[in-house]
Amino acid sequence: MTAYYEQLPVYRQSLDLTVWTEEAVRSFPRYHKYTIGSELRNTSREITLLVAAANTKKNRKEILLRARNKIEELKLLIRVCMELKIFRSFRSYEHAIRQIAGIARQTEGWLNRSS
Repeated sequence: MTAYYEQLPVYRQSLDLTVWTEEAVRSFPRYHKYTIGSELRNTSREITLLVAAANTKKNRKEILLRARNKIEELKLLIRVCMELKIFRSFRSYEHAIRQIAGIARQTEGWLNRSS
């Protein structure tokens, strides 16, 4: 049985970002893998869970606002990783930022429709 949220483009994109994050953190140096890497992994999972939860609630505004805050937190973490040159390449950073921007855009649209 497929959950309703699995059909949402924002859910699929956030799940893709979560999977990508898990794979990216695997290649981090040991020190960063267990510090900022853990934060990246947890935050990306939280965003996916919030998107899924928002789809099941009638009053989703509060959940979407929490998701927006988590998205901003993830942007900051990704930026810190880029500044510290933790990613293998600049392309990794670009990919992450593009994914996050797409998720942010979709959640904002959803939030505007929910108001």
